[in-house]
Amino acid sequence: MAAAAALEAVAPLGALWGLVQDFVMGQQEGPADQVAADVKSGSYTVLQVVEALGSSLENPEPRTRARGIQLLSQVLLQCHSLLLEKEVVHLILFYENRLKDHHLVIPSVLQGLRALSLCVALPPGLAVSVLKAIFQEVHVQSLPQVDRHTVYSIITNFMRTREEELKGLGADFTFGFIQVMDGEKDPRNLLVAFRIVYDLISRDYSLGPFVEELFEVTSCYFPIDFTPPPNDPHGIQREDLILSLRAVLASTPRFAEFLLPLLIEKVDSEMLSAKLDSLQTLNACCAVYGQKELKDFLPSLWASIRREVFQTASERVEAEGLAALNSLTACLSRSVLRADAEDLLDSFLSNILQDCRHHLCEPDMKLVWPSAKLLQAAAGASARACDHITSNVLPLLLEQFHKHSQSNQRRTILEMILGFLKLQQKWSYEDKDERPLSGFKDQLCSLLFMALADPNTQLQLVGIRTLTVLGAQPDLLSSGDLELAVGHLYRLSFLEEDSQSWVAALEASGSLATLYPVAFSSHLVPKLAEDLCSEESDLARGDGPTRCSRHPRCLQALSAVSTHPSIVKETLPLLLQHLCWMNRGNMTPGTSEVIAVCQSLQQVAEKCQRDPESCWYFHQTAVPCLLALAVQASTPEKEHSVLKKVLLEDEVLATMASVIATATTHLSPDLAAQSVAHIVPLFLDGNISFLPENSFSGRFQPFQDGSSGQRRLVALLMAFVCSLPRNVEIPQLNRLMRELLELSCCQSCPFSSTAAAKCFAGLLNKHPAGQELDEFLQLAVDKVEAGLSSGPCRSQAFTLLLWVTKALVLRYHPLSSCLTERLMGLLSDPELGPAAADGFSLLMSDCTDVLTRAGHAEVRIMFRQRFFTDNVPALVRGFHAAPQDVKPNYLKGLSHVLNRLPKPVLLPELPTLLSLLLEALSCPDSVVQLSTLSCLQPLLLEAPQVMSLHVDTLVTKFLTLSASPSMAVRIAALQCMHALTRLPTPVLLPYKPQVIRALAKPLDDKKRLVRKEAVSARGEWFLLGSPGS
Repeated sequence: MAAAAALEAVAPLGALWGLVQDFVMGQQEGPADQVAADVKSGSYTVLQVVEALGSSLENPEPRTRARGIQLLSQVLLQCHSLLLEKEVVHLILFYENRLKDHHLVIPSVLQGLRALSLCVALPPGLAVSVLKAIFQEVHVQSLPQVDRHTVYSIITNFMRTREEELKGLGADFTFGFIQVMDGEKDPRNLLVAFRIVYDLISRDYSLGPFVEELFEVTSCYFPIDFTPPPNDPHGIQREDLILSLRAVLASTPRFAEFLLPLLIEKVDSEMLSAKLDSLQTLNACCAVYGQKELKDFLPSLWASIRREVFQTASERVEAEGLAALNSLTACLSRSVLRADAEDLLDSFLSNILQDCRHHLCEPDMKLVWPSAKLLQAAAGASARACDHITSNVLPLLLEQFHKHSQSNQRRTILEMILGFLKLQQKWSYEDKDERPLSGFKDQLCSLLFMALADPNTQLQLVGIRTLTVLGAQPDLLSSGDLELAVGHLYRLSFLEEDSQSWVAALEASGSLATLYPVAFSSHLVPKLAEDLCSEESDLARGDGPTRCSRHPRCLQALSAVSTHPSIVKETLPLLLQHLCWMNRGNMTPGTSEVIAVCQSLQQVAEKCQRDPESCWYFHQTAVPCLLALAVQASTPEKEHSVLKKVLLEDEVLATMASVIATATTHLSPDLAAQSVAHIVPLFLDGNISFLPENSFSGRFQPFQDGSSGQRRLVALLMAFVCSLPRNVEIPQLNRLMRELLELSCCQSCPFSSTAAAKCFAGLLNKHPAGQELDEFLQLAVDKVEAGLSSGPCRSQAFTLLLWVTKALVLRYHPLSSCLTERLMGLLSDPELGPAAADGFSLLMSDCTDVLTRAGHAEVRIMFRQRFFTDNVPALVRGFHAAPQDVKPNYLKGLSHVLNRLPKPVLLPELPTLLSLLLEALSCPDSVVQLSTLSCLQPLLLEAPQVMSLHVDTLVTKFLTLSASPSMAVRIAALQCMHALTRLPTPVLLPYKPQVIRALAKPLDDKKRLVRKEAVSARGEWFLLGSPGS
């Protein structure tokens, strides 16, 4: 028995010995992984591996010893977590001793030490012992790159786990690392070495007397000059090295006396990259430096920065110079001064002012803007700097404004003043009298009003911007100043012909009205109300020119200033009264006038969404009024009113619906529930009690045999109920859904039936899953099938199918796949086929009125991708099986789907679908052509290799379509010809002469936009294959 046990023990060790011999003598790599796996599984111990390696480790041949140590090191790299403390001690002593061995052995020894540096069981003191041995015995920079990287890894591991032990070495550790790093050239190693230096400094290791040596060993790489080789597998970029080195150089103020002269030297050099790197590094250093470090170098730093901003041809250098100046000033501003210390900030700013002030007196000279930028960069660093510079510069600029009479010179000066005013907004002042602008307020206002009154448009624009900034200064402008400002804005909004001025004046009015609602309520809104009344008189008399110019401006001004709740309470009644006045029959309003009022209401509604109180006020004021006007217009009346017809037009109803939707989307559920309790009964029961002026001549019953005009108002109901939050309960929902379903298939009014179908779909989309939803869906399916089977309502039934399908596709409802299949079946229908193809565009597009995220619809984020995956294969199969006269419908539907699909989803499927897209270009339908071209253009840019396989077909098709009767198709085809030049040049060169000849024709196209695209495309083809292209 004992003999058998001995044999069993010998057998595994024999196998281990065989693996060792295969690795050491047979030069095979596989046995190392096998031995490591056996150690991890418990078949052998590390001690047994060492014993098996015994003869190899003592072999007189260095290569054999190296192979033996390499095997042990590879096993340790995989099994270091299994080692006991006693084993670690012996292995460390062994490896340290082998550092004195032949140079061929050293790489394997270092790998073993790297494995041991990862050991949790490493006893105290051994990390220091290992590093001392490496510093003493190994000349690191004579090793290959991978072995040098191993040394850096050992140091990094010990710094991470044995920080206190290493700090016990004091400056010797720093000196040892300096020796290790000195002369390193490989970027992979430099990234690790820079990180070690950064940790040395940031974790407070002792640098001792070696601060300058540590700086020299790192700064010798500044500025980084590295271009990664092509197809570099390591992916190290120049920017990685720059940022890593910058972190080191800017990590401690102790480098300042050595670094700042170096930065000044590099800024003054001729190399653009060196200038940029130096200025960016200076910027970073200012975050850790103080006055003490900067004091001796401030004059030289200012001289270098000033020269770069004054003389550079590079915008990037200028921007970095200004950023560095800002950081320098900020650094000087935050330093705490002793009572007897010199204030370097004041002297530094005085130097800047001395060198720049006189240039501000020459608004036509080229140094005026560089000087202003330098002053503004310094002023933007701190409140102290801003006060110092502003108090010196503003009097000069104010004087220069009055001294120069030309508008372009005044504009330059005012733009500089504007820059300094903007800087004041960064700093807050508790005491009103401390504000630097307080002493210049009257002069600034006088200058500003002169600019606003100047006939020069560009000066007016700068004046308007300055007024906005000045008004943002709290408690600066007096009530008299505000009255004058409002007067100027009013005048510019109405009297100036140049569109830029009045648009800017409206924007400024909106911004300032938020800050000064009382001033605008007192001085602007009454003038606008008066203008609106006079407009009504003019319109009643039929005064055409006034009507064309002032009426839209007045409406736009009212909506622009409605940025504060108190102003909304004045402007909203004015707009609604104006709309009601149009309904009294005193005038003949056109569609555009009514739409203009509704658009102003829409803009006010959008502004009210920011404030819940204003939102509710707008809703409960505007929505009943609009509904009342619409209901009155739809009921029969003895007196003829032209507005009735206008209010019931498609475009006007759509605009009113948009106002109602905007006023509803941001309501809280509680307030929305109050509103829905009135509006739904209005449409179902004719309950008009909540409407203002509700003495209508007839009953309002849009669903019960109502007139065509009444049924059209379902569009307003749609806008309201489809914008409600999902958790708002709608009264009489079952009845409402049935009424909508019935109206959706009414053939007498397509507008009403479409609105009813959209409303039904919007409510379906938000309805929670359950039996009631299933019942509604079954009713809809039955209605669709009955309508599609035969009769005059096929078109309406198809519209209902389309909108219900979209509602379900958006929420991933299981029935959506069945309805989509039904839609695909209609592609072969002689009557509905083209409409069904266009329906795929609706399914993939975002709507603006219903089924929107803003209206709280359930829109799943990946619905397009899912629709593509589920339905495109069926579309492709249907295309191949369809008769020739039906194929265009399938192509159109497929083109719509692909055109609206995110391109990353389409690219993997491109090889299988491209042939169909190319066939779609031959379809005579211009909609298909345009959709397909829009789909192909980005693919030419993103998948050139796949597209280049079909270059012959692409060139032919695009050139043919560049002569299409449709302007949009011609433009898209020329854009695709332009995008073709992104394909590999050798593929395109054979077609270059043909394309250049063919593109000469659209150069004479009668449409300017087509000619523009032709010039662009032909130019790129001309340059194809030329040097540098």
